[in-house]
Amino acid sequence: MPSASTTASIPVVVGADSPVASDSSVTPVATAVASEPVDTRLAPSSPGFRRMSFALFAAGMAAFALLYSTQALLPAISAGLDVTAAQASWTVSAATGALALFVLPLSALSERFGRRTVMTYSLVVAVAVALLVPLAPNVGWLIALRAVQGAALAGLPASAMAYLAEEVRPKALVAAIGLFVAGNSIGGMSGRIVTGWVAQLWGWRAALASVALMALVCAVVFRLLLPRARNFTPGTLNPKALARTVGTHLSDPLLRRLYAIGALFMTVFGAVYTVIGYRLVEAPFNLPQGVVGSIFLVYLVGTVSSAAAGRLVARTGRRGALYLAVTTTTLGLLLSLSDSLTGVLSGLVLITAGFFAGHAVASSSVSHTAKTGRAQASALYQSAYYLGSSVGGTLGATAFHAGGWEGTVALGLLAVVGVAAITLYGTRCARVERRSLLVAARS
Repeated sequence: MPSASTTASIPVVVGADSPVASDSSVTPVATAVASEPVDTRLAPSSPGFRRMSFALFAAGMAAFALLYSTQALLPAISAGLDVTAAQASWTVSAATGALALFVLPLSALSERFGRRTVMTYSLVVAVAVALLVPLAPNVGWLIALRAVQGAALAGLPASAMAYLAEEVRPKALVAAIGLFVAGNSIGGMSGRIVTGWVAQLWGWRAALASVALMALVCAVVFRLLLPRARNFTPGTLNPKALARTVGTHLSDPLLRRLYAIGALFMTVFGAVYTVIGYRLVEAPFNLPQGVVGSIFLVYLVGTVSSAAAGRLVARTGRRGALYLAVTTTTLGLLLSLSDSLTGVLSGLVLITAGFFAGHAVASSSVSHTAKTGRAQASALYQSAYYLGSSVGGTLGATAFHAGGWEGTVALGLLAVVGVAAITLYGTRCARVERRSLLVAARS
């Protein structure tokens, strides 16, 4: 992995009374060249940081809009292709599952060919497939194309996290990743709203085509604005070295906990947003498709909570931020049980805020914890995260079929309890480690 900074030679005037002068042979006008590290990574005040943030925001928009393009349309797809909710849910789960499988190998390619290159090709292929998705003749073809699309998108998230870890100064890393995640939330929201209204007017196929065109614009913006990497050093494609790096990350207890937290948070989110459309088009709500799509305006809450994750961590610490995310998500799940539309929407707001805050904290913690092989560390997190989405979407639809919305909420609460247990265990481990260090310092 490349160094986080480069070294520049800076001329320093050394006088006779300078602390670096060792004897009288140094004259008052003598000069020496001293080397001081210069941090070339982007700071929030630099123009390059703003360009980078906007570029990755656009990439995040495209990725989430494409990845979940069928989610708000599931009731329409079920009716149009005459399939059940569980079958239709595979149009989401196939994409997220393929992403989970391919994110690690594509992150390895980014170590060889560069983060910027891999992210660009990922978006190009994903957009090209998106233009074919509306032409799928049946649910089998639709699921297959969505799986290819998910595999293509796998090159984006881990490469983006590694790019940020290498190109952004540590103090700004959580904020930068928060902005990328905010782009995810905006993409997920806008994609669902657009598809909802377009589907109501012209059908679900036209809705998917509209998302493809939106993602195409985002991909062009991303490529034009993203600065070239200044701290990336190409590596070689070595399967054995990759296996060793992966093994090292998986043997790290903290990273394993972060991967599990990401998977469990996404299980909640995948279950809730896969099923919510079915609930809202049925009694007692009976909402039309366009209005159901507009429900995803609550993603704006995710934009705010993920972008604010850096400030939250500064105030409460990483584990404190996770406890707050768990509490918020739990309250949202319980509130969503209401038969009042206001109660359901309030529950979705809390679920979305808790999820995006927890995801931003966990993903940035992975980049902070991994000192080498950051792309692989981020890839493993993304793999667990999207596996959670795939499992959550499928199990959430199955639970809804078996026990209604209460079944979906029960699944979500079980996953949240898992996050709380892991975070509590991490807190206990940190306390034990601090006590051990104090004892060692006193002895």
